[in-house]
Amino acid sequence: MKNGTDSMSKTVGDEEGFIALMQAACDDRTINDTLERLLSLPDDRRKVLVHSWVSELLVNGAPQEFVRAIACLLDDRVAEKAYEVIFQCSRKSFLPRKFKRQ
Repeated sequence: MKNGTDSMSKTVGDEEGFIALMQAACDDRTINDTLERLLSLPDDRRKVLVHSWVSELLVNGAPQEFVRAIACLLDDRVAEKAYEVIFQCSRKSFLPRKFKRQ
């Protein structure tokens, strides 16, 4: 970002913390399950929980990159795509070895 107006053009793909969160969800079954439960909620309920989570993270001094990553899930389109991503990676990552593609 070069100036204040550039922050408006920033996309979720620019949020390294969000990308790391998606990778962690693909690598860790607990993170995957947690995000899948959150993202499978109706949009209004998901937004309430994400907003509460972000507030709690801020109060507890969580790293800003992580707070921004979680806040990305407030956007309906981002949440929908994130759900697709973690669903796909969970199918690939957590299948028994004999079912994985070689």
